[in-house]
Amino acid sequence: MVNFDISSPVLVTGATGYVAGHIVKRLLEEGVTVHSAVRNPSDKEKLKHLITIAENSPGEIVFFQSDLLKEGSYSEAMKGCSLVFHTASPFIWNVNDPQKDLIDPALIGTRNVLNEVNRTESVQRVILTSSLVAIYGDNVDISNAPNGILTEEVWNTSSSLHRNPYSFSKTVAEKDAWEIAGSQSRWDMVVLNPGVVLGPGITPFTTSESFRIVKGFGDGTFKYGIAHLEMGAVDVRDLAEAHLAATRKDTQPGRYIVNGHNTSMFELAELLRDRFGKEYPLPKKVLPKWLAWLLTPLLVRSLTREYISRNMNHPFRADNSKSINNLGLTYRPLSQTINEMFQQMADAGIFKN
Repeated sequence: MVNFDISSPVLVTGATGYVAGHIVKRLLEEGVTVHSAVRNPSDKEKLKHLITIAENSPGEIVFFQSDLLKEGSYSEAMKGCSLVFHTASPFIWNVNDPQKDLIDPALIGTRNVLNEVNRTESVQRVILTSSLVAIYGDNVDISNAPNGILTEEVWNTSSSLHRNPYSFSKTVAEKDAWEIAGSQSRWDMVVLNPGVVLGPGITPFTTSESFRIVKGFGDGTFKYGIAHLEMGAVDVRDLAEAHLAATRKDTQPGRYIVNGHNTSMFELAELLRDRFGKEYPLPKKVLPKWLAWLLTPLLVRSLTREYISRNMNHPFRADNSKSINNLGLTYRPLSQTINEMFQQMADAGIFKN
């Protein structure tokens, strides 16, 4: 599937991450040499899942030490690469210092990577993992989108350092990336804007926020009920395929909403009920808004009362036709995604922790 010159290596930043792990896996299966930028290349325990995949694939993996906040940190890793996949950016909702924990790694990290791309003559394309939250801040905002549906032309204008700082971090980082890309003509850029990423990980032990959401289904956090929060969702394996599709020479630069399903928290729980409902305390009902407003922030610190007010009972709609028509994506059923993810976490004993 990779159409660019795969005789030269490609770089994946944040290679140990949830999404990046699947991208690395697919690249290795395609026979590509992957330069994996990680914080500590000597930590073999943390890297063993990637090493094992490489040992059983035609491709090769090489690890390089890198630091998002350090200028020039990606110089060695990027040397000779034709493609750069920039996935490294924290996905955490609940932080003590939004500027330090979210904005700086996303914005400064993206600048450091793309400035290095400008210095590396071999790079032809950057594939940037952004998010749907760079397109909208809260569900209430969607009513202002054309026809009440999110498209690639829409930008998040409601998030800030103190309101939805994660969403703000993805927005400012992507905008900055487009400015840098537009200031030159040697390389081009494809940006993928996924919904909430779900599905089994390369390893079940991840810090991704989506795993924390699903953990709440199995550990009793939401056993008395759950807020009606609609969202977009995509299987991590489908998102990895989108990244590979972005490497085709006939894929046009630009933004692509990668969103398999418009769904809700309660629908996800319902899709688990037949298989896991007898063994795990899945939420059985949707809470009235006043009760969700009162209880949810006590159960999940990252979901503030303002978030509940601006998202609960407000519909979510996003148009994924560009990803289907231009990237050729086929999205797997949501039931498969959430059940396989939940099973992996159950097998790993995560709901008992």
